[in-house]
Amino acid sequence: MASNPPVPEATFIPAQRETETFGYVAPRAEEGPWEEWNPTEESVAPVRGRHRVAKQRGGLARSSTVLGVGVIAAVGAGGMASANTGKPPVSISLPDLPSVGSLFEGGSADAQAPEPTAAAALSTVAAGSAEGEDGADAGEVLRSRIMAQAEQQQGQADSKATAAALAASQKQAAAAAAQAEKEAAAKAAAAKEKAEAEAAAAKEKAEAEAAKAAEAKRLAELAKQYALPTSSYTITSTFGQAGSMWSSGHHTGLDFAAPTGTLIKAVHSGTITQAGWAGSYGYRTVLTLDDGTELWFCHQSSISVTAGQKVGTGEVIGRVGATGNVTGPHLHLEVHPGGQPTGIDPMAWLRDKGLTP
Repeated sequence: MASNPPVPEATFIPAQRETETFGYVAPRAEEGPWEEWNPTEESVAPVRGRHRVAKQRGGLARSSTVLGVGVIAAVGAGGMASANTGKPPVSISLPDLPSVGSLFEGGSADAQAPEPTAAAALSTVAAGSAEGEDGADAGEVLRSRIMAQAEQQQGQADSKATAAALAASQKQAAAAAAQAEKEAAAKAAAAKEKAEAEAAAAKEKAEAEAAKAAEAKRLAELAKQYALPTSSYTITSTFGQAGSMWSSGHHTGLDFAAPTGTLIKAVHSGTITQAGWAGSYGYRTVLTLDDGTELWFCHQSSISVTAGQKVGTGEVIGRVGATGNVTGPHLHLEVHPGGQPTGIDPMAWLRDKGLTP
């Protein structure tokens, strides 16, 4: 077999790279440059069976480089997107790249196999990136969770506030009810006390009126049994009145001033125990009642009864005069209960008997 003549060496020009796009500062050593390889009879093994054409190393290297650069670009783009958008990083599965030796061992069909694999890997990366972009935003999910928790906490706080307000309202209502009940009880007690006081006052008033009526009835009955000692008179001096005209320094009876000769009557039925002259009392008649009370009729001008005589109520026993120690005609009446020497107020005694002087 004739050997292929060597091809003139071409000047190698390094591939132009956009360092800014992929972040490379300088070409990496593993990416070249390589020597151009021309197969010869000694370096190429006999081909059996179907004729196959070996692929140049330079092209393979460049394909691998392009594939690696694409993968890195995809990874870098994913990282940049994650950094820019704030989305969670997308996991990318890199394909298993065949070694250079395996490419030479297989045929031309095998040599073309890595390219679909690389394409599939890039599609996977693109799909993963799209899926990351189309999926739920982590920030939105977190925000939604925070908002949901905030709403839940706000709801719980509102529920607690409502419960507290309801409890306070119930407590206030209970306090108001207790206060109202207390006030009602106080009013009821006051009303009961007032009613009892009014009832007691009414009862007392009724009793007083009844007693007054009874007393009036009694006096009316007594008035039938007693009579005033004279008529056509004027009260001139009362019991206990002070003055130099009386030897004791005060008046000891009740004076009925009337013209001389005016009739003197027995106040009540009784017995005449004395009838005659009595010094400063002038002519005096003493009427002793059944209860032992002595009635003294003094300063008479004349006496119509004698000692030991029984008289009835209203019977004439003498006449008004001016005998004894007097300044004018009048009847001087004294009352001595039980015959005691010291007398009492004749005005009160007469009123007690139903008489009004």
